[in-house]
Amino acid sequence: MASHSPPPAFLRLAAHPLRWRLLTALATSDHRVRDLVTLTGEPQNLVSYHLRLLRQGGLATTTRSTFDGRDTYYHLDLDRCADALTSAGAALHPALRPAVVTGGGITRARVLFVCTGNSARSPIAEALLRHRTGHRVEVTSAGNRPRTGGLHPHTVRVLRDEYGIDVSGRQPRHWDTLTGRRFDYVISLCDRAREACPDFPGDPRRAHWSLPAPGDYADHVRIAADIDTRIRHLRPLLEEAQP
Repeated sequence: MASHSPPPAFLRLAAHPLRWRLLTALATSDHRVRDLVTLTGEPQNLVSYHLRLLRQGGLATTTRSTFDGRDTYYHLDLDRCADALTSAGAALHPALRPAVVTGGGITRARVLFVCTGNSARSPIAEALLRHRTGHRVEVTSAGNRPRTGGLHPHTVRVLRDEYGIDVSGRQPRHWDTLTGRRFDYVISLCDRAREACPDFPGDPRRAHWSLPAPGDYADHVRIAADIDTRIRHLRPLLEEAQP
């Protein structure tokens, strides 16, 4: 007898055309509601309604903007999406469980991470992307108000203790020193830097990761883990960005 169980929740959520467009937009960058209204061309009340459904389904989360507290950034939980897709395939037939695919070599992608002080979030991202790709990515980081006196001590400690990466000699840099440089990706990691980040030649792809400034060491550990997860999902996009 054929099963009459309903389709998996992920399929019901993702099958709606507007929700799929929202998922697609959030897959590569965090966005505010007004950004998504512009990207989709749909009314704000409709976009907000479908974003609420994605939140209720556990696929999207929100963070309050540190640049303008009236704004909220939406972030797609890609690990949750991957798990939901795996479960959906297995619900139809066990043979449809996705195989694990490893990415190919990344040899020419150029990535710039920016945050305000270039002392915590962006140097963590720089160090982790370089580490996770075996130094095969041309990656740097910068800020518009570089911290004097070197990287935050917790940044140095978390990268050393949690990931085995030594950045003790690294100094924050101003993004003005990169004027004229070409990048495939420019990724902002704080809301203030997103608003102030200059344009770079070559029309690089822009993305935003809305992450609060870490405070104590536990904050740095949590932020580094979040960045590490995002970098894992960034790697396939870097392969596509190669000429």
